[in-house]
Amino acid sequence: MTRIAVWLALTVGLALPATASRAAELIMFERPGCVWCARFNAEIAPIYGNTDESRAAPLRRVDLNSPRPADLAGIDPGPFTPTFVVVQEGREIGRIRGYPGDAFFFGLLGRILSNAGSEPKGA
Repeated sequence: MTRIAVWLALTVGLALPATASRAAELIMFERPGCVWCARFNAEIAPIYGNTDESRAAPLRRVDLNSPRPADLAGIDPGPFTPTFVVVQEGREIGRIRGYPGDAFFFGLLGRILSNAGSEPKGA
């Protein structure tokens, strides 16, 4: 009986991560030479990894001049860079077109994450 209980606990424990919903992800579509991408890189990129927003939606960069990753095939980044797309479980839940500056970026991102139920912990 103990072996069955242990086996069942291990089976359930191993299955849970596979069935849990994936966290949100912030995709930054960018291209070399983009002035607004460079501004984001100077103002936000150095601190983003330390924010509550980053814990809710880690940043992932995608170069528009490279082939699009297979998991983003259904996401149209549009013509402008940077374009920030929040993706959860493979589907878009919001986007920020262009870089609105550091005064507005976190407010817009926070609103997207809040509407998706992925509100940053400190917000």
